[in-house]
Amino acid sequence: MESIKINALEFENVKRIRAVALEPAASGLTVIGGNNNQGKTSILDTIAWALGGDRYKPSNPVRDGSVLPPMVKITLSNGLVVERSGKNSALKVTDPNGKRSGQQLLNSFVEELALNLPKFMEAPNREKANTLLQIIGVGDQLRALERQETDLYNRRRMIGQEADRKKKFALEMPFYPDAPKEPVSAYELIQRQQAILARNGENQRKRQIADRLDNECHQLARDIVRQEAVLKEMNEQYELLIADLETARKSAEDLHDESTAQIEQDLMNIEAINIKVRANSDRERSEQEAQRYQEQYDALTGELESTRQAKVDLLNGAVLPLEGLSVEAGELTYHGKKWDGMSGSDQLKVATAIVRALNPRCGFVLLDKLEQMDLNTLREFGNWLQSQNLQAIATRVSTGSECTIIIDDGQVAGESLPPVMEPPVRNTWKAGVF
Repeated sequence: MESIKINALEFENVKRIRAVALEPAASGLTVIGGNNNQGKTSILDTIAWALGGDRYKPSNPVRDGSVLPPMVKITLSNGLVVERSGKNSALKVTDPNGKRSGQQLLNSFVEELALNLPKFMEAPNREKANTLLQIIGVGDQLRALERQETDLYNRRRMIGQEADRKKKFALEMPFYPDAPKEPVSAYELIQRQQAILARNGENQRKRQIADRLDNECHQLARDIVRQEAVLKEMNEQYELLIADLETARKSAEDLHDESTAQIEQDLMNIEAINIKVRANSDRERSEQEAQRYQEQYDALTGELESTRQAKVDLLNGAVLPLEGLSVEAGELTYHGKKWDGMSGSDQLKVATAIVRALNPRCGFVLLDKLEQMDLNTLREFGNWLQSQNLQAIATRVSTGSECTIIIDDGQVAGESLPPVMEPPVRNTWKAGVF
């Protein structure tokens, strides 16, 4: 699509302009230089009025001291001739075929922000970002991803705070490494004690049997001496008893009584032990809860990174008007810098590129006050404009060689003006006077 540019302009008696004729460069910078209050900005204001309509009309368009009305004529690269002249400065648009047209035709290819770049540059950063998203057509998708990113971030932050709280709470709780895993039961301890006592009782009974048999053997031995008549019978009984005694002694020698001292001590300390067990159990639960929250936090971190990557992929896949442009957290950025972090020349470059993209048919832009740029930056900016085949008409407080023309007191310096024709003086008559 061919962009439309300004081929020539002729202005007379507008604001501070006496008479100016100019043929801007087809691409790159056309710099209108001069000192302050000489009429430089009046040229840009007049272009905006001629092409943008009455909303850009100066409150007092006629140059102070002029007896003639303003005359404005702009020739565009598509052949249109735009004129304003006469007492009311009525608009006249003539196409190459000689047909007349009007403001509606101009509005179809003249981008408003190209006439009023400060409106874009002074807009809030989010509004600039929305303008860029409007151009590349991903605004709704990016806003949805940003809402998702904000929701995930807030959820992750809440989970992380809860995980930290649980972890700190668990670390502050007492812990007893020597305590058993489960609470101690008094009933079980008593049962174990009774079982040991029962076994010990049985051992005691066996010892008593052995002692009784031993006594009987001694008694029988004495009876043998006294009762030799029954010696044979007694000897047989004695031998049997000896055998039984040997067996009983061997059985008794292997017996060991179990101590109940630990159980008795545990019964005395059961509540203290169980306090430690419950404390360890509470700490373990807190650590497990902290771990669960940490796992949720890690999962949300993964989702958050995926959402952020989706935003990057969305913008990387879009056709941007300027390499390095992006939208981060709803704000316009250029090479990672927000608007207030950009240099003045970068701000102009970004604004010009976005305005150009809004309406590619508009091949020009008006720039005021380029004195903020040094000569090298000005040259780089002009080269960039040429690479974009974009025409810029700009003003600069300077009379140096970088200026295309110099404006001095409302006219091109060094050019003489034809004498201004004053309106004829009409003779008036009074009654009785000849």
